Amino acid sequence: MKKSKLLIGALSGLGFFSVTAQELSIDAMIRPRFEYRHGFQDVLPKDAEGSSFVFQRSSLLVKYSDSKITTFLDLQDTSVWGDRSQLSTDDGSGSGRGFRVNRAWAQIGLGKGWATKVGRQFLSYDDQRILGALGWADQQRTHDAALLKYNKDGFKMDIGFAFNQNGPNNFNNVFTPSGAAQPVFQYKAMQFLHINKKFSDKFSGSFLFMSNQFQDSATTVVSPAVEAVDAIPAVTTTITDDANVPQEIIITEAVEAVEASDAVTSTSSVPGVNSRQTTGIYGKYKDGKFGLDFSGYYQFGEIGSAGTKVNAFDIAANATYKTGTTLLGLGFEILSGNDLDSDDQEAFFPLFGTNHKFNGFQDFFFVGRHANAEGLIDLNAKAVFKTGEKSKLVTKLHYFSTAAEGAVYDGYIGTSIDLVYIQKINSYANVKVGYSQSFLNSDFADARASRGSNVALEADSVQNWGWVMLTIKPNLFKWKKPVETK
Repeated sequence: MKKSKLLIGALSGLGFFSVTAQELSIDAMIRPRFEYRHGFQDVLPKDAEGSSFVFQRSSLLVKYSDSKITTFLDLQDTSVWGDRSQLSTDDGSGSGRGFRVNRAWAQIGLGKGWATKVGRQFLSYDDQRILGALGWADQQRTHDAALLKYNKDGFKMDIGFAFNQNGPNNFNNVFTPSGAAQPVFQYKAMQFLHINKKFSDKFSGSFLFMSNQFQDSATTVVSPAVEAVDAIPAVTTTITDDANVPQEIIITEAVEAVEASDAVTSTSSVPGVNSRQTTGIYGKYKDGKFGLDFSGYYQFGEIGSAGTKVNAFDIAANATYKTGTTLLGLGFEILSGNDLDSDDQEAFFPLFGTNHKFNGFQDFFFVGRHANAEGLIDLNAKAVFKTGEKSKLVTKLHYFSTAAEGAVYDGYIGTSIDLVYIQKINSYANVKVGYSQSFLNSDFADARASRGSNVALEADSVQNWGWVMLTIKPNLFKWKKPVETK
């Protein structure tokens, strides 16, 4: 208690020397989530065993602001229960999880609606289809970027820049990306413009233009491919010496069998970049019980060191209507896919979005999977039922099919259902329980079950996933300068 009074007194003393308003807020997050995976992201092969584990995200968030400057620090630890020994003196997970500075940024007001924001931060806009914070995952997606911002009279504009390197160098600017799905997500540089305008109390619209430059790479053969060779026995003959003693003479040595193997290659970054652009619009309309949102995006430019042309699109719309305490919705999304007769990259990829939010919660599509493929058509319906004063049940049904003819599967892919029950505990805590199950076309399921395997595998007949997540986000401390002094 005495320490708290000293802290408050010290912070209050800061206001004695300044005439600007000041605020300090310290928040925390504890979020463990149990999962049972029997078909999540990857289709489970037949006779394979599902997995169970507990993820946990733990965060400490500190925000300070005055009339000119706002700073934000997000210290985060991500873990799986058991990935560190009980007596470990360090993180010890060795998996990319662990403690890190998740966000660290400062925003400086420039006057007349202008500001600049620099540092490690979320880039999250509109429905998060193209740029999102990835709140569901144990880790979150952040960008090291500088923004020039404008916000006045219902008009918002962000101009963003990013330039990535592995570390300080005295020579060259070659960037070697690392991390999950690094060829797709880890850009060398980015520039974007996002504009949002509130046209009325019912309608707002946005425009996005984003350009990403990716480091070129070259692949070299470490060891060539080997063809299979059958074993060949030695060829011998028998002769007798002067004493009529038989002796066996080897004419040709035996040859051992050789198994076939693929070439071993190594990929490394080289000077040069390839550039992909994404541009489009997003709109949102709300009038009483009726709601509508829609989007359309186009990707162009080039991908890969070979400079493959990009020509892809994504269009979507969702309509909702609230009747009583129940919200009903219908929607669709079409993401273009690669045409077998075209040399262009015609598969749209939602680069940095919160992809778990879209196309079914089992994440079979665009969460490290289904890139550069046959595209996707997602027809969906949802219903949100109020089950109590502090609880609700979210249900969603998806019907999936390909947007382009595939080499292995074509047309209908499958149907999935998602159920999520949400129970609010108090103003800063809730518990969620989810269950999803997919009924997949056998060609698609078997192809995805064989992903990463040298042999064809058959998919299990049951593809489901269940989880329970507790989220607690308390405010630990809040201080505001009570009186402006001079």
